[in-house]
Amino acid sequence: ELRHMPSMPGVLSISTSPLVSPCIFSASRGTVRMSSLEARKPALSLESMVLNPPSHPTYDLKGVIKLALSEDAGDRGDVTSMATVPEDMEVEAYFLAKENGVIAGIALAEMIFNEVDPSLKVEWSLLDGDCVHKGLQFGKVQGRAHNIVVAERVVLNFMQRMSGIATLTKEMAEAAHPAFILETRKTAPGLRLVDKWAVLIGGGRNHRLGLFDMVLVKDNHISIAGGVTNAIKSVDLFLEQKNLLMGVEVEARTLEEVKEILEYTSQTKTSLTRIMLDNMVVPLPSGDVDVSMLKEAVELINGRFETEASGNVTLETVHKIGQTGVTYISSGALTHSVKALDISLKIDTELALKVGRRTNRA
Repeated sequence: ELRHMPSMPGVLSISTSPLVSPCIFSASRGTVRMSSLEARKPALSLESMVLNPPSHPTYDLKGVIKLALSEDAGDRGDVTSMATVPEDMEVEAYFLAKENGVIAGIALAEMIFNEVDPSLKVEWSLLDGDCVHKGLQFGKVQGRAHNIVVAERVVLNFMQRMSGIATLTKEMAEAAHPAFILETRKTAPGLRLVDKWAVLIGGGRNHRLGLFDMVLVKDNHISIAGGVTNAIKSVDLFLEQKNLLMGVEVEARTLEEVKEILEYTSQTKTSLTRIMLDNMVVPLPSGDVDVSMLKEAVELINGRFETEASGNVTLETVHKIGQTGVTYISSGALTHSVKALDISLKIDTELALKVGRRTNRA
């Protein structure tokens, strides 16, 4: 069933369905299937379904959309559509999933269609964060054919990237439990907020958005400051002088640095909130990992601060890391090594499905 919901002032609108489709991951990597219990889930309120992007003080999401459309249109517009599509023709085009995964970018797609042509009518049978399977039609857009084709590639570029991020995040987050999965700042330039939005849709949590919203003392800062204690002292003084209140994280690369941090903070009032345990997951020749150093560090900290594991985080290792007691596990791969989820927007869905079956993509 396709449904359309009117926009709510101040809120990114998405269309709703009574069948919320949670994703269940199998033991094999990258395999996702629909929950057999999905039809028994009650409908949720619109407010509970809308997942807005992370809040950023300077990011212009509408400007990013305009830039994406502008780079496609250039100085002439869509010459192919102008040559082949009658100006007043109206059509329906359907979103088609070509592989299994987690859908993300539905709310953003509505924003793009609205930017191209506010008269286009967009309807969805799923929500951001729901599961799709190969061959599933999960939405449609109706209106002027020319404008639908103009918006098509920009919409799909965003949705495919976001859905790829959300799919990997979902699997990593479930494997990492009870630890929470985080992304990093290793995002596509200009698309950081979009990438981090996709992580939220996939069930992850956001690390800092940029250099402005959290203090993160890393190895180079420590080297410049002359040691980890000096670095923390400098942060404490800076925040006090500027009357700033924000999260403070410091990187520890050895158990000796962990002990030094704990000794300093046990004697002095500090702004420190989290310790990053960097590269304490050691790869083994067998392909397994040794997490004994990480576990020892977590035990030393003993809940005094949040902990974050970083380095050598993969789908194969994240479960073992999550069992060490760390609060968070960060993975740059969520956004820097994106495998886009294959999605199409087709007017002739019958032919698209026929071709898809021929190539095993539907």
